[in-house]
Amino acid sequence: MAFDVDDTVTRDGRLELVAFDAMHRLASAGLRLIAVTGRPLGWVDVIAQHWPVDLAIGENGAGWVWWDGSAIHEGYFDSKERRQAYPDLFERVRARVKQELPHVKPAMDQRARRCDMAFDIGETVHLPEVEVAALRSLIESEGARAAASSVHAHVIPGDWTKAEGIERGARDALGVNISDEESSWLFIGDSTNDWSAFDFFSLSVGVANVRHCLSRLKAQPKFVTSEDRGRGFAEMAKHVLMAR
Repeated sequence: MAFDVDDTVTRDGRLELVAFDAMHRLASAGLRLIAVTGRPLGWVDVIAQHWPVDLAIGENGAGWVWWDGSAIHEGYFDSKERRQAYPDLFERVRARVKQELPHVKPAMDQRARRCDMAFDIGETVHLPEVEVAALRSLIESEGARAAASSVHAHVIPGDWTKAEGIERGARDALGVNISDEESSWLFIGDSTNDWSAFDFFSLSVGVANVRHCLSRLKAQPKFVTSEDRGRGFAEMAKHVLMAR
């Protein structure tokens, strides 16, 4: 099972107890768990070591971290050589945002990022959709890809998506080819940056708050829970455990 973090297992930025308990019950039942988030790889280090997951993927698929019981390991979608070119792109975007959209501020977790750059659109401020669209257009005009979650707009310098990060990370860390066993996996998320995973996994679920962005999703989840955020995650987990 793969799952998003922000507003899928959290509420107002805090991990919900009911969702964390559900993770532990799923892991105890023998399910492999993969957390995949737009949050920084620096945060993913903690998730990989302290949450009941087999793999944690950060920055929308840019890299992944796993704990083998004795050491932390990491992998990246792009080579070291390509990653060394990212700062120049980020500086161009930063300068233009400062000049053209001066009220738009970097995400508060930017200092922990390794492979992308993020701006706050819904964490401490709430930008209207027209301003998010303008920010995305600016990012893309500098040659990067743009993705938006419920909290951040991302500058993505590579070709990764959440789905591709899950595939590559699972193969690298777990020795699992998810494409060969995709029908036995489930993904649950809530936002527009989850579209690639909604599209890739035939068993895909949105927590109830996904309804706010359904019209903007390139691919929609097959099922939507009745509860939102962490409660929706727990609702999904209950169904999975009952089926087992």
